[in-house]
Parts: sequence; C-alpha cells; structure tokens
Amino acid sequence: MRGPGPADTPQPSVWMPTDDVRARSRLLTAMAKWGYSSLAQLHRTSVDDPEWFWRAAIEDLGIEFAEPFERVLDDSDGTPFPRWFPGGRLNLATLCAHRHAAGPIADKTAVVYEGDNGSRRTLTYAELDEQVRRFAANLAALGVSRGDRVVLFAPVVPETIVAFLSCAMIGVISVPAFTGYGPEALAARLQDSEAVLLITADATTRRGKVVPLKETADEALQSAPSVRHSVVVRHLDNGVEMRDGRDIYWDELPDNPEPVRTVPVESNDPLTIVYTSGTTGRPKGIVHSHAGFAVKTAVDFGYSFDVHDDDVIAWISDMGWLVGPMLIAGGLQLGATVVFTEGVPDHPTPTRMWEIIDRNGVTVQGVAPTAMRLVMARTDGAPAGLGTLRTFVSTGEAWDEPTWRWLFDVVGGAKRPIVNFSGGTEVGGGLLVAYPFLPIDPASFNAPLIGADVAVLDGDGKPVIGEVGELAVLDTFPGMTHAFWQDRERYLETYWSHWEDVWVHGDLAAVDEHGVWHIHGRSDDTIKVSGRRVGPAEIEAALLKDRRIVEAAVIGEPDPQRGQRVVAFVVIRDDIDHEDLKTTAVHNIGRSFAPSLHVVQALPKTKNGKIMRRAIRSRYLGLSQGDLSSLDPATPIDGIPTRSGDQQ
Repeated sequence: MRGPGPADTPQPSVWMPTDDVRARSRLLTAMAKWGYSSLAQLHRTSVDDPEWFWRAAIEDLGIEFAEPFERVLDDSDGTPFPRWFPGGRLNLATLCAHRHAAGPIADKTAVVYEGDNGSRRTLTYAELDEQVRRFAANLAALGVSRGDRVVLFAPVVPETIVAFLSCAMIGVISVPAFTGYGPEALAARLQDSEAVLLITADATTRRGKVVPLKETADEALQSAPSVRHSVVVRHLDNGVEMRDGRDIYWDELPDNPEPVRTVPVESNDPLTIVYTSGTTGRPKGIVHSHAGFAVKTAVDFGYSFDVHDDDVIAWISDMGWLVGPMLIAGGLQLGATVVFTEGVPDHPTPTRMWEIIDRNGVTVQGVAPTAMRLVMARTDGAPAGLGTLRTFVSTGEAWDEPTWRWLFDVVGGAKRPIVNFSGGTEVGGGLLVAYPFLPIDPASFNAPLIGADVAVLDGDGKPVIGEVGELAVLDTFPGMTHAFWQDRERYLETYWSHWEDVWVHGDLAAVDEHGVWHIHGRSDDTIKVSGRRVGPAEIEAALLKDRRIVEAAVIGEPDPQRGQRVVAFVVIRDDIDHEDLKTTAVHNIGRSFAPSLHVVQALPKTKNGKIMRRAIRSRYLGLSQGDLSSLDPATPIDGIPTRSGDQQ
C-alpha cells in the first residue's frame, strides 16, 4: 500500500512558478544531480529506497556527522520504533553554531530579535557560538549533566536560542514551554520531564501588556521539587523577587567558566522534548533526537521552503511551539539569518510584520492564517517595503480562501508563493506542502513532503481519492517522535492503534485526482487556538484547581479570528460565591487559552461516567445531536446552553 504522492503532471493554478523560481530550487537542482526528471518519480524512490534517499539528502544539504552512521534505518524493534542513522554521532550545536563560527560566515548575522516594545538585538554566528559555549559551561558548573532536562520558559530573546543550543552541546535535553501557560500547565511539564533547571525571564510583553513569567514560574516551582536552579533573563528589568540559592540572573553568571567540550551524541539520543496536548490525560512529551530533528528540519527548510545561506527567515512564534526549535535547527544549519519576533503581528502597529520585513531584508516570512486575518482586518491596501520578500510560509492551521487570496493577491501582488505546510510536533515538521516550484491552488497543498508516504484512508484503512478521510503515514521518516517521554504505550495507542504499522495523524484530509490536498480539521477533540493545540483534559484539570468547581468540560467553538475559542462548562458547589470564577480560571490556565465560562447544573455523561464532550459541543453549537443512546438519563443534555446563552 502506498499513498498517491505528487501528481506527475500538475494542473495550472493561481500560482505558476517562474523560471527564476525553478532555477533557484534546491530540490530541483538535487533532482537533476541525482538523475530524476519528475518529483513524483523521486518521491516514490524516497519512500521505497530510504537507504539511498536519506544518504543523498544528507550529503546534498551538508549535514555533517562527527562519526559516520552504519545504515540509515534500523527497524528491528518494529515500525513504530525506528532508529535512524544508528552508530552515527553528531551534535546540533556543531551544525548550527560551531562550524559556521569557524568558517566564512562567522561575521554574518545569525540571530535577530525583534521586541514587542520596538527593541532589536542581533548575534553574528561567531557571537552566537561564543555565547553557546559560555552558557553550556555555566550549565555544567550548575551541576547540569548529559541526559538531564532543562525547561525553557522564556520569550524568543537571543538568550533563549543560546540556551537551546547550549543544552544540545552538552547532551542535555531541552524542554521548551509556551510563555502563555499558567502555573498549572508549566508545573505539569516540569514534573513530567523531571527537570533539574528552569530558564525563564523576569517578564515578557504581549500587546504591550506585561506577562509576569517569573511570578508564574515561582508558583509552578512550588510543585516541582526536581528543579534545583532557576536562571532568569533580565528582560524587562522589572525587579522580580529572587530566591537565594535557587535563582540567579543570566547576566550574573561567570563570564569565563571552565570550558566544556561538545558531546558527540549518538544519532538517536534525545535533543528536546516538545509537549503537545491530546484529548485525554496529561500533556504528551514529544521526543526529538539530534539526528532525526537535524535531518528533518534541513530537508523541510532546504527542499520545501527553498532556504539558502543568503536568506533571512522571519517568524512570529513562541519557543514552546515547534516552529521555534525548527527555526533554530533548520535556519541556522543552512547558514541563513533567522528573525525571532516577540508578540503579535498587529501590535504596536497593524503593519508591524511588513516593517520587520523591510527593516531586516526578510526573504522568507512565516505566517499563520489567524494572524493574517487579524492584520487584514486592520489594514487597507498593499503594504510597502516588501522588496526583498520572496516567499510566505504558512503553518499551524487551515486557511480560509478569502484570507489566502488577500495575502497572495493584495500583499504579495500575485508574485510570491504561499508555501502551505502542515504536519505537527509529533512528526518534527511537515507531512504536506505547497512546493513553490509547482503550481499552487488557493488554501491547499500540492504534494506530500519528500520521504513521507502520506495517504487519506477511509474507515477500512484503504487509500481514497476525492473523499475526506484520516490523514495517515504509511512509512516512517527521520523527525518522527521517538515515542512519548516515558510513555511508550500511550504513544502506540495514540498513533499506531488504528491499523497495523500505519501512523494515523489525527487530521481529516482529502486529495483529488490532480494531487491537490486539503486539511479539514481535527478528527479528535483537540482544540486549536491561533494555531496552538491544547487538549480539553488539560484545561479541565487546570479549572478544577479552583475548589469551587466540582466538574468541568471544555470544547472549542469556531472563531473567525483565532480559529477556535475555548468554551468551558462547569458545575460548582452549592451556594458558593462565583463572581470571580473567570478571573481564577484565567490565572490557572493562562490568558492565551482563557475560556468563556458557563455554570451548569450537570454535565452530560455516558452510563459509565464519561463526559460526552461531542454531545456538549453539538448542543452548544446547535448541530445535530446524533446517537445519544449512551447518555445517562440522570445527566440530560438539555442543561447545556446554546451559543446564545449567558456566559460568565
């Protein structure tokens, strides 16, 4: 069984690549070198002969191993547990910093930080490498050693990028955490990873408002006894409370600590744990390795986004979402300049994104549909200052066609492709892409990622064309998670339990006879707010920290600006004052996922006590209820308000 792959003869569409775009393409250049005349032909080979393809891609993209690997793939433990490039040794810090600092681009700008308040800071490759080595030595001096976990709860300031690579340099496992989390969510990640050190900042800002990161971290640390030290970046310098013996400011660490060597880790050694949420239980710790993540990000950035060492890539993303680590690993490996932006694209001005492009000479701009809807609503006409811009890259959620056409026609002048890119944290990057050297239809994809055997499956697990079904992967490839952190059984249940040796991704998708793909949303209950996934169970657990709440159910409702909004239904104790219920909920959950709140008498449950979220969602949104035969009569659905009902 094989997925459809790219179309052999793509149809004319809205975006038609020019000769210049095709001539620049890294993938088309590699194809010619390898003797392939069509992408469809190469894609079939990449799936059928991974031993050849991944070796060829590694050589073409300049991914250097300190010690060569024995073979590309060892799947002797079964399809769900592949070992990639076994026996090989490398280090992401070498690929992204060390080698560039010792070469011809040492004085080139590597990292740019654009602050929410208008501040701007930069590091050259030489400066980045010096700071990575210094902070790695300071981590070692604080007793952090190979295999330990370090949580990064900090904005996208240069120190955070340095910290990510410093952890990699000494074989420490980084754990990026979203700066919008409340203390409960942060504590869950500290506890699950058994982190020994936390890196945070005094505060950050979002839309000009102070977000007190250190205060949140202090509350989370009360229930994270494994953490011995907290390193605090003096970002806003707002005089936070520091705990003696535990907390230390980043700028007060020794300038000349005892140097440490870069650890040549084995290919499959963990690099980072990026937590994402499912529909039940605690957050899932997605484990990425040095080799798998390095290869996947280089392939995605090099072949999908067509990034070269003369590119400047800008993206507005928190380090707690995969785009942050991807921008480090993919952009810096290839010698590009990466621009990290704190905050949102329409503050302090609606044209902020265009100003950043102009100021930094950005050539590749990462966007999300939600963000573009916000900008579109607040701007008028074509922006100025986009002379350097070559490509948009979009990820995080599905497009609506009017917004896509506004970005393509009005902003891009119909001269810049929108490289739509969909995959996820669990696969280290993309599954589907809109390659810029092929025709592109609005709000769609034109191929699976090279090396990924992707298909749409019906209810019997058979590939279908022209029907909506489950997005699935029929092979494995570097970058897919090495299970969940300390939870292999849950990993198998989540992705491998539907059909034998088939990865079911959790998205509904369709592909037509011309090879045009569309994503149709999640096939589970996961909520996606502004492209950020969160599980209802995680929000419910945070709500239940308020002892006035005895039960909680959370759903997502469609929102034209953010994709979805969180809606919570809670049962509270009798005769309890609940005027500040919403305020407490926001504190426990974090403002980014703040719910609208409905107090109800009871939550609909099945006869064996399971909350019926889908029935709640259907009732609230006024959709067909479907089969309610499992509903416990003692918990009627009629107690759930419709969308027009009163909210807290």
